[in-house]
Amino acid sequence: MSGHSKWSTIKRKKGAIDAKRGKAFTKIIKEITLAARLGGGDVEGNSRLRQAVMAAKEENMPKDNIERAIKKGLGSGEGAANYEEVTYEGYGPGGVAVLVEIMTDNKNRTVAEIRHILSKHGGNLGENGCVAWIFNKKGSIVIDKKNIDEDALMELALEAGAEDVTSEGNEFEVITDPSSFEKVKKAIDAKGIKHLEARIGMIPSNTVKLEMNKAEQMLKMMEKLEDNDDVQNVYANFDIDDDVMEKLS
Repeated sequence: MSGHSKWSTIKRKKGAIDAKRGKAFTKIIKEITLAARLGGGDVEGNSRLRQAVMAAKEENMPKDNIERAIKKGLGSGEGAANYEEVTYEGYGPGGVAVLVEIMTDNKNRTVAEIRHILSKHGGNLGENGCVAWIFNKKGSIVIDKKNIDEDALMELALEAGAEDVTSEGNEFEVITDPSSFEKVKKAIDAKGIKHLEARIGMIPSNTVKLEMNKAEQMLKMMEKLEDNDDVQNVYANFDIDDDVMEKLS
């Protein structure tokens, strides 16, 4: 399973997702605002906005919040911010590739903060292009194994246009091309199969296994990066064995 999905699984086990819902709302609102500013407020005609609204609904964001964010992006709401998108690349402990997607109104401040977090936790900021080649944009739908049999999920997902179904621990991960993500998700939803997470993100083509000390550093780095108000998404290609995770928990 990808480093991103591994991190999502870790957060679910630690019960951190509900605790950070307010921060998740903030990040999604920024994405909705920028998507509306760049592509207009028509959800059906603006694929980026549609996916952002889908993410908002995944987090049970109130409809009023979504509508206000769209208006803000169109310049008709209060405090329309001039966000800029930046992607920083670097390395974590053990040479793990780290990709950090930023939305900020002050690049100088943000790059200094990201550099500090990486260096403090055994990593460093790299040049543009140093690790981006390891990642590909894919759709990911994570499902608890108790909800469906692997063969049944494989048949359903592939027939709907998915690329692959992987298995790790108690979860399946359905991988799709971004263009097929919504169709595959609708097919899974139509069967009443509940998912743990569904989103489009960057999935690494290879992983780096981390032992205890570096794994602990890596998890602390991920937490600090995600806690930063300007960070939208963090992707990394680490892998941590379950027995190491148990000890760290």
